[in-house]
Amino acid sequence: MLNRDIATVPTLGLDLRALRKARGLTLQELADGLGRSVGWLSQVERDLSAPSITDLRHIAALLDVSVSTLFRHENTPAEETGLVVRKASRRPIGSRAAGLVEELLSPDLTDDFEMVHSTFEPRSEIADLVTRPTQEVGYLISGKLDLTIGQQRFTIHPGDSFRIRGEPFRWSNPYNVPAVAIWVIAPPVY
Repeated sequence: MLNRDIATVPTLGLDLRALRKARGLTLQELADGLGRSVGWLSQVERDLSAPSITDLRHIAALLDVSVSTLFRHENTPAEETGLVVRKASRRPIGSRAAGLVEELLSPDLTDDFEMVHSTFEPRSEIADLVTRPTQEVGYLISGKLDLTIGQQRFTIHPGDSFRIRGEPFRWSNPYNVPAVAIWVIAPPVY
């Protein structure tokens, strides 16, 4: 059994700090949006204070993530926390908008990147172009996915990979089977 100092185990506070920084928000800006003090928010980010469910809902809304993204999975053994993510313990992320189901494969949001398991449901698409200040790489495991990057359109097949460097992009799965991809995003956006 691995023995680790609790200070090395990623926590809700570290995830909140990572999300806030990824959004380019200062402690003051997020605290103002929450109607809370900077001191309170700083304590939450350092795990010295626990936010209420209502606080978590407000934080999630301001950071544009689902509330479930902020919850830790209690069924993760202590020796695996921050190191291993079991399939049954993946955290759902995103909003499931447009038929996209996303699960966080990374143990937390504190790294320079995040890894996401993305399932694009049959006959689904995102209506608007997405532009993010990120570098993203995807690898299609199964199905087919139509992807527009900038002005170019591609059909991605199993085993194909792609890269997006801050360009506007859009995806669609006009096919009758789900498309499943592993998506790596830097810096983390969820």
